[in-house]
Amino acid sequence: MDEIKRLIWNPEAVHGAPIEDILVFLVAAVLVAPLFSRLRFSQVLGYLAAGALIGPFGFALISDIEGTRALAEFGIIFLLFAIGLELSFERLRAMRRLVFGLGAAQVIVSGLAIAGVCLALGFEMAAALVIGGTLALSSTAFVIQLLNERGEFATRHGRAAFATLLFQDLAVVPLLVIVPLLSAPSEGSILLGLAVAIVKPAIALVLIVLAGRLLLRPLYRVMAAVRSREVFTAMTLLVVLGIGGATQMAGLSMALGAFLAGLLISESEFRHQVEADIEPFRNMLLGLFFMTVGMAIDLGTAFDNLAALLLVVGCLIGLKMAILFVLARLFGLTSVAGLRVAALLCQGGEFAFVILAVAVNAQVISPEISQALFLIVATSMALTPLVTLLAGRLAEKLDTTEELTLGDVDEDIHELSDHIIIGGYGRFGRIIARLLDARAIPTVALDMDAVTVSEARAAGRVVYYGDAGRPEVLRLIGAERARGLVLTLDNYRSLPDVV
Repeated sequence: MDEIKRLIWNPEAVHGAPIEDILVFLVAAVLVAPLFSRLRFSQVLGYLAAGALIGPFGFALISDIEGTRALAEFGIIFLLFAIGLELSFERLRAMRRLVFGLGAAQVIVSGLAIAGVCLALGFEMAAALVIGGTLALSSTAFVIQLLNERGEFATRHGRAAFATLLFQDLAVVPLLVIVPLLSAPSEGSILLGLAVAIVKPAIALVLIVLAGRLLLRPLYRVMAAVRSREVFTAMTLLVVLGIGGATQMAGLSMALGAFLAGLLISESEFRHQVEADIEPFRNMLLGLFFMTVGMAIDLGTAFDNLAALLLVVGCLIGLKMAILFVLARLFGLTSVAGLRVAALLCQGGEFAFVILAVAVNAQVISPEISQALFLIVATSMALTPLVTLLAGRLAEKLDTTEELTLGDVDEDIHELSDHIIIGGYGRFGRIIARLLDARAIPTVALDMDAVTVSEARAAGRVVYYGDAGRPEVLRLIGAERARGLVLTLDNYRSLPDVV
């Protein structure tokens, strides 16, 4: 390994030279992304592999590891900002049962279950609670990237997974406050710290939302009047980092602040231009983040203890999947959707690295235990694409009409003929429906977003929750009697299946 490293790179020549680090990352990304795409593997897995090779446990081609990790965190920030742009406060309000119900239940039950296992293995109570709370979290960056790659963000299981991740991000703050208190625990100090950790950020969030609603739209109008793309993009970067910095000062993560910024801008007429402006930053920095996670994988230690590592990671994944599946069913998801959610959220998360570092500084856990947990979390992340792939294939076999059905179809649908079926009731779907209404042509629409369907039906539209790519669903709405089918799906990969 050392000889190969000397042939490829001269460490003395690059020490303290960040530009070389950036070149290494760019070369790795350019080589890995097309290769894994051609092999039909997730690009996330490719970035992890590249990070493991160029990191300190591989060829050690990176000189400033901590600086690189700090830069990579912006990938998560821009990812959460983009997600906020796709949502709205109304949709988020409609998801509150999943966020504060399923999300809270998952963190509490998974955390206590993992802590119980640690106690049974001989860990002290404080260490067991830290490990349980840490491993209960999942990776926001990994899961959302996988959902985006597969066009599943708007599905029932995609929304449930995102709602759970959103609560997990909120739970990080209380965890970071409680961990140092566990080093010298007293009931009063823990309760006081927890109260402060909840009340202070809550007040900050309310103030940020109120200020954002008052100021953002006028500011963007001023910037748009300048008619300069550079100024407009600079304004967007200022908003993302400014609101992110405000939430960080309140004790929350910058990523959560960026998500709030996206929600605020999503209600304005500037959202589409903003989304186009930040996309290059998001994709590039997110790839960098995944490579920095791969850099934490000690390949030598992993191979030396491969059997034990896979056993522990397998137990973690199995335990979290079992808990998530049961909770998903209790909160109204089907078996198929529950299985997909469980597979998506079975890994450890990026916040584990932050919480474990705090725990080591507070002497709640030892550095050796922390390093072992680092490896477990990173390995579980690396296995996530494979787990979701296997779970997806199993779900396809189980899924006859269970997950994506129309429910009770209205009686008049059975008598409807010469109508137009609209596959996808987003913005373009609604425009087409209005145009057909003007010509007195009846329509029946299908959409995979339960909130969209609910809103449309409340407005008197004939819209059902269902997959336009499934023949049995189309038969239920009289496809054999329809005049035609119009497709306005967001996921272009689904179009061949529908046709």
